[in-house]
Amino acid sequence: MALNSARNWLITSIGVLFFVVSVSHGRKISPNSPIRAVNLGGWLVTEGWIKPSLFDGIPNKDFLDGTGLQFKSVTTKKYLSAELGGGSIIVANRTSASGWETFKLWRINETAFNFRVFHNQFVGLNVKGNGIDAVAESNITGTSEIFQLLRESDDSKRVRIKASNGYFLQAKTEELVTADYAGDSTAWGDDDPSVFVITFSGRLEGEFQVTNGYGPNKAPQVMREHWRTFIVEEDFEFISKNGLNAVRIPVGWWIAKDPVPPKPYVRGSLQILDKAFIWAKTYGLKIIIDLHAAPGSQNGYEHSASRDGSIEWGKTDANIHQTVAVIEFLTARYASSPSLYAVELINEPRSPSVTLETLKKYYKAGYYAVRRHSSTAFVVFSNRLGQIDSRELFPVANGLFRSVIDVHYYNLFSSIFDNMTVQQNIDFIHTNRTNELSYVTTSNGPLTFVGEWVAEWQVKGATKEDFLRFGEAQLEVYKRATFGWAYWTLKNVNNHWSLEWMIKNGYIKL
Repeated sequence: MALNSARNWLITSIGVLFFVVSVSHGRKISPNSPIRAVNLGGWLVTEGWIKPSLFDGIPNKDFLDGTGLQFKSVTTKKYLSAELGGGSIIVANRTSASGWETFKLWRINETAFNFRVFHNQFVGLNVKGNGIDAVAESNITGTSEIFQLLRESDDSKRVRIKASNGYFLQAKTEELVTADYAGDSTAWGDDDPSVFVITFSGRLEGEFQVTNGYGPNKAPQVMREHWRTFIVEEDFEFISKNGLNAVRIPVGWWIAKDPVPPKPYVRGSLQILDKAFIWAKTYGLKIIIDLHAAPGSQNGYEHSASRDGSIEWGKTDANIHQTVAVIEFLTARYASSPSLYAVELINEPRSPSVTLETLKKYYKAGYYAVRRHSSTAFVVFSNRLGQIDSRELFPVANGLFRSVIDVHYYNLFSSIFDNMTVQQNIDFIHTNRTNELSYVTTSNGPLTFVGEWVAEWQVKGATKEDFLRFGEAQLEVYKRATFGWAYWTLKNVNNHWSLEWMIKNGYIKL
């Protein structure tokens, strides 16, 4: 018995040694069972289209951070514009509105705002001149850059803009916009140079908008209730019983600052993520932590918590170091959990605003941040959005132990899908997506992951059978991804985007 025990111990030790040696030489190890996951979108990173009711209680909710406004003077019949897109005066001489004529809101409270122009300066008063001319010269906000928006009525498109000096902006001429109107503020006629008709051009409903919209007193209550009720333990049980083995959980960079996240974000999301790991362990599910919102926003969309659509991520080394620190924090916190399966370093960086060189630099640093705490977690590299070579990350991912390339496939968001029939959509999956996935899946390269897909399309009047065929086509193709796939998303007010609804109503079968 003693001899047999010693022999077994020796065999086991040799096996462990062989594993360590093979790992140290970068040998790629595939997962035992490819991921069949669902994204928990709209939970710890807000997306208003997933749950619009979350925004219902915000006062003056038409004017959230990042809302684009265009102002047409009722007297000149032309639009306000930042001359040269910024760095100069404000004029009222544009016959049509586009980028220079769009002013992005930064919300201070429900009535006070900053206006950011095309080249990112803020509208203010020329304090070094006569103090009343409207200009867009400052890159920072101060008292001079604070304005109030007053509407004729709650749903009216007629507004006045009150400056910090207590007077209203007026279009004196097409070339002269000043803050010195002290006329009758109760009249809204077409002969009043202080009256403007607004057009909404773009809107964001993300984490920044919802927390800053409710403000510091109410946002904590609203967000904690949302986190507590939107995804619950029973959802993890449902996931585990319906052919899935993992969840991909989008998180925002501020989670690493809990319990004192920077304003306007709210404390508590980290404790909710802790609960997710407990539930995942209970129901035998794996977790992919996905940094969906990086500091400064990597794509300008609401799902990256952008304040106004700008993309600031990766522009400085400090920003990259801050993001690496988030990855290190999350990996260190959950490395000992049997449910931690992968860490996705960033979601959907957008080309060309995020350069390939910047991304490669970050991915290398992020990979080693994970490895300092976990030798087993997969590290997921998200491909950039835009016109890119889907193998562009191979030089950085090749040779890295347990590296994964994430590609997102939607039959949406492009005009090529607008007039496709049911069969054309299905054929596109079988032909185009098969070719795309085959191109990025190589025998000696990183694993591949279809991190987001959905059984939704542009087809009008599709039947339940049509949706079943469309879903089956995607499942047939995406199961060839060597790391696996993840449906977007578990819950959504739009039924076909909700995997829970699709399963319960027989629109998709796993």
